[in-house]
Amino acid sequence: MKNIRNFCIIAHIDHGKSTLADRLLEHTNSVGQRDMMNQVLDDMDLEREKGITIKSHAIQIEFPYKGENYVFNLIDTPGHVDFSYEVSRALAACEGALLLVDASQGIQAQTISNLYLAIDNNLEIIPVINKIDMDGAKIPEVTDQIVELIGCKAEDILLASGKSGIGIDEILAAIVERIPAPKGDLEAPLQALIFDSVFNSFRGIIVYYRIMNGVLKKGDKIRMVASGMDYNADEVGVLKFTMSPKTEVCAGDVGYIITGIKVAKEVKVGDTITLANNPGEMIHGFEEVKPMVFAGIYPVNTDEFEELRDCMDKLQLNDASLTFELETSQALGFGFRCGFLGLLHMEIIQERLEREFNQTVITTVPNVSFLAYTSKGDKLTVNNPSEMPDPTKLDRIEEPFIRAQIITMPDYIGNIMTLCLGKRGILLNQSYLTPSRVELTFEMPLTEIVFDFYDKLKSQTRGYASFDYSPIGYREADIVKMEILLNNEKVDALSSLIHRGRATDFGRKLCEKLKELITKQQFQIAIQAAIGAKVIARENISALRKDVTAKCYGGDVSRKRKLLEKQKEGKKRMRQVGNVEVPQEAFLAVLKLD
Repeated sequence: MKNIRNFCIIAHIDHGKSTLADRLLEHTNSVGQRDMMNQVLDDMDLEREKGITIKSHAIQIEFPYKGENYVFNLIDTPGHVDFSYEVSRALAACEGALLLVDASQGIQAQTISNLYLAIDNNLEIIPVINKIDMDGAKIPEVTDQIVELIGCKAEDILLASGKSGIGIDEILAAIVERIPAPKGDLEAPLQALIFDSVFNSFRGIIVYYRIMNGVLKKGDKIRMVASGMDYNADEVGVLKFTMSPKTEVCAGDVGYIITGIKVAKEVKVGDTITLANNPGEMIHGFEEVKPMVFAGIYPVNTDEFEELRDCMDKLQLNDASLTFELETSQALGFGFRCGFLGLLHMEIIQERLEREFNQTVITTVPNVSFLAYTSKGDKLTVNNPSEMPDPTKLDRIEEPFIRAQIITMPDYIGNIMTLCLGKRGILLNQSYLTPSRVELTFEMPLTEIVFDFYDKLKSQTRGYASFDYSPIGYREADIVKMEILLNNEKVDALSSLIHRGRATDFGRKLCEKLKELITKQQFQIAIQAAIGAKVIARENISALRKDVTAKCYGGDVSRKRKLLEKQKEGKKRMRQVGNVEVPQEAFLAVLKLD
């Protein structure tokens, strides 16, 4: 065990984690020449297309150093704030972390929050400045930033370039020398922490774990502590580029187990694997995930609901930060109310459902959960507009607040202030990390940042601001339920909970957008946005009409009028029986309102 090193790579998005992982694998010949490609650990098409890591990936590397053979378990982690739960799970399985900072960008918000996560887990931090061969590299400045942030010595910081392979030897040597070997007792009862799992249609559920104490052998009878169910270990092994079976996996190692479990609900991330005949304690160290954004996901055809439920179960295995429960909607039938960590997470889940499971789904408007207090003193959690209690019985509503941390250049402070104060933010603090880096801390309502805050922040600062947030509790707010009516019929999938001050503006924009997207019918369609009985915005879609007077050539005007009146009657009758089809784009349009 003294020759095992478990470490992960943490950084802000786009600082070169996956590229550095590629070089480490190439340098130690862990991946054959034929299999080598860029972002070799990102095995989803989506990750390659978007150039981001979505899942953390584990791989075992063998490395000879000073006459001894060492085994490294490397976990590559995502950098985007929406996937920070993935990072926290990877950290729980490691003893050390490479903290990567881009030489041209310097320290950014996610660097700091990932660093705090690692320090909370008592990990040994190895700071690395990456991309040192770029033209815009500011090595002395970034070195000062890191020294100030971590409190290490300047000579402890390694210089590297993932692209050209500079400094890889030094990093590998530092991993051996600085990261402590895992502690664990081979004689103790088995305790293995589950940090991930995947569904394989041939072999059932494959569970990834890190063994804290004890030994797991092929053929052992194992028990999942949380669910209390027993299984046989059909195959155990370690994660090389592909799965590599072994007869036993010992304390300190990261591995996989196949037990032939077919039901997704039986495996929970954060659960502990132990032996049925000699059970160990549950390992603590995983907090439950707190979803930030809620949206409904519905199958396009209502009879595909059961199939969608299976797919959601399988997807939740691989992405433990997805939470869902059943929900019904008048417009869309049966579906799920899902909780996501952010809008990018939501988009990725929708894409994965379409690509990996061939499910076409409708996603409703994302929102956050509010707390409603009735005049009787009851407290309700309101996740979507239909759960909102009657305004006459309502005492007050509280909305979730977050503490937002934005790191940027001094030139953009004005733009960020305008943006955040316009989103009902309160400035708490403004501090200069270095002369060219300023950190702004705001308290803001989560509702305001759910939609397009991140995109606007990037465009107002030309991409030079980084953003990170953490929840701080609930506060009272003037929240109202805004409904969209088409010909006086409510479309519940388009209704939303919104702050009264922004409702009129939002309602007007939404009506204009729907006017563009809904196709013309044979009758006039009225689109209205209303709060209670008060209509705050309206648009009309005029009817498609046939030119009935075309055949009247000259003659008395009363002949024309008679035909027009007859047409008008017909339109009226049609409007009573006609119903308006709302296209899928209309549900998504709400997200793209500026």
